[in-house]
Amino acid sequence: VQLQASGGGLVQAGGSLRPSCVASGRTFYDMAWFRQAPGKDREFVSAITWSGENTYYADSVRGRFTISRDNAKNTLYLQMNSLKPEDTAVYYCAADPDRLLSNPEYRYWGQGTEVTVSS
Repeated sequence: VQLQASGGGLVQAGGSLRPSCVASGRTFYDMAWFRQAPGKDREFVSAITWSGENTYYADSVRGRFTISRDNAKNTLYLQMNSLKPEDTAVYYCAADPDRLLSNPEYRYWGQGTEVTVSS
């Protein structure tokens, strides 16, 4: 499985972005988004089961971010609304055949897409 993330960028506080992650190869895996801010550890953002039926969020983004997937297009999305400067980070998509949710031991990782939120 190869993952290619895109869709990051520079946005003002309160704005929105929608990064996406295209998967190649076997794609019926649970998937997730993690992020890593400068000088900080990588942290869980959101996860979605392979069917898209169940979603999970970190407390810091719940109510502002929405994870979704289109299995016909092999694409994972993260709709990010009401962005805050503290959301600034490199966002990584991940996939794994096991149900890991917020556990960072995902087998497959994308290269990351940078999100910068200005105040």
